[in-house]
Amino acid sequence: MEIIDQLACSLGINTETPNIELAVRIAEHGQSSDVDELVSLLRHKDKAISSDVIKVLYELGMRKPEMIAPHTQVFIDLLAHKNNRLIWGAMTALDAISGANPEQIQVHLAKIIEAADKGSVITKDHAVGILVQLTNHPPYYSDAMALLLDLISPAAPNQFPTYCERAFQAAKPTDKQVLKTIILARLAEFDAGAKRTRLEKLLKKL
Repeated sequence: MEIIDQLACSLGINTETPNIELAVRIAEHGQSSDVDELVSLLRHKDKAISSDVIKVLYELGMRKPEMIAPHTQVFIDLLAHKNNRLIWGAMTALDAISGANPEQIQVHLAKIIEAADKGSVITKDHAVGILVQLTNHPPYYSDAMALLLDLISPAAPNQFPTYCERAFQAAKPTDKQVLKTIILARLAEFDAGAKRTRLEKLLKKL
């Protein structure tokens, strides 16, 4: 069966299950030609097909990032697409790639941050994920942490505690002091509740 025929929309199924199952099959038994075919379908005029394809690709990336890593530039280019589904799907794929192939990601940080600044919550979530993973690699730590702290500072209240917690785990002592300053500057925004409790707990650790 052709790749296109295995997508959820082709099967007439209104869930992501077939797309996830296809990603699993390709991860276990697929070849690079399967990924090439998926990538070519991102340009399909039917939005349902391109939406299913980006789902398959980032699910595949979560399982075998090396299979989608050769197409990093394609995902970078999608960050400027008009279709929000493709934008946040591409950022999810880049998040999957960044841990195993940081050198392929760090050269595109400007475009990643630009997309995060303009993008949806999911887009921002995965941009944070990318930056956190890059901090695990000494050559990229300084730039990635500086960008991460800049991204956290104006984050929406719903995401702010989570982003701070992720940064805390990645930060070196000097950057933890910067993170503490960022949290203190915004703590008054949070009334008594789970989010404030999380931030106060983090401040104690800092």
